[in-house]
Amino acid sequence: MKLRDHYQQAVRKFQPKPSYLANSFQAFISGGLVCAGAEGLRALYMNSWGFSSDAAQHLMMLTVMGLAVLLTAMGRYDALSQFAGAGATVLLTGFANSLASAAMEHRTEGWVSGIANHMFKIGGVVIVYGMVIAYILGVIYYIV
Repeated sequence: MKLRDHYQQAVRKFQPKPSYLANSFQAFISGGLVCAGAEGLRALYMNSWGFSSDAAQHLMMLTVMGLAVLLTAMGRYDALSQFAGAGATVLLTGFANSLASAAMEHRTEGWVSGIANHMFKIGGVVIVYGMVIAYILGVIYYIV
């Protein structure tokens, strides 16, 4: 037991101390920039190309998710998420990254047992919990 305590003390001595306030601020700004960029795309689709509000919103989501998948495929999303922290996991980009990275990692196992199976192991959890929370909030909204 004594050896373990000495080891843990030695490890703590050399571990970097994270700056929680600076990291939170950086994630807040990064996530805000991602969302502002997405809103700018929506406005561009509506004002410049004449799409309806719903169509522009769908195109914006498709573009943001496509960019996240492209960055994941190029190996750049990890660097972005290292810098932005939780700000890079804004719902659309984080979900697209998780699906794309699972697909890339398991592509050698085949289309069904590799890509599809592992993509939806990760993505299925997000979809199920999203539906459960939406149902619970819908019931609460109906009661109140």
